[in-house]
Amino acid sequence: MEELKIGDVVILKSGGPRMTIYNVLSNNVYCQWFKNEELIHGDFEKGVLELDN
Repeated sequence: MEELKIGDVVILKSGGPRMTIYNVLSNNVYCQWFKNEELIHGDFEKGVLELDN
């Protein structure tokens, strides 16, 4: 798996919105995305994400 870094755009392997990584700590990746006009935050394990090409 390619190393995920701050600024990368990712999606969940199961689908969902495009998210931007704003922090990476160990196996946790912290992402943010917009739902309508609201900024949403979430954290995910690296294994459930993939780069959005």
